[in-house]
Amino acid sequence: MTPKRKQKLFVILGLVSLTAIAVGLTLYALRSNINLFFSPVQIAQGDAPMERQIRAGGMVKEGSVSRDPESLDVEFTVTDYVDDLQVYYSGILPDLFREGQGVVVVGELQRDGRLYADKVLARHDENYMPPEVAQALEEAGYSPADFQAKAAEVGKRLEAEGVPQASEY
Repeated sequence: MTPKRKQKLFVILGLVSLTAIAVGLTLYALRSNINLFFSPVQIAQGDAPMERQIRAGGMVKEGSVSRDPESLDVEFTVTDYVDDLQVYYSGILPDLFREGQGVVVVGELQRDGRLYADKVLARHDENYMPPEVAQALEEAGYSPADFQAKAAEVGKRLEAEGVPQASEY
């Protein structure tokens, strides 16, 4: 091998090595920023990682919202009508948040099986369901259309009963 070919080979090997290192560092940095979506069924089966930020979604279980009158702490249950997930959140809930409606929560799943949420994202209207929630319901053998109709029914019943919305607290 001539000295010129040897030099080109070392340059090419150096560039490939630097590229591999750059890709590896990028993937390592992105690893902690990925929020994977899990349904309550998947969380109950142990598919979700503990103490890492995840997204979980489903419907807010009717009668499960509990507020602390002294603070902004809220506890509620997210369900896919197969399994339930306890969620704790401290902060102001979205105006569209209410029982029987679809939500996606972002937070950390703790060893006790509860999710401590950093964010709560509520649906847009009674016809909207987050795509992840719809897919999780379909995988569990349920039709998202059934739950949208049920959510609309629950919303109308709660309004008729005079139950205040989240924005009225």
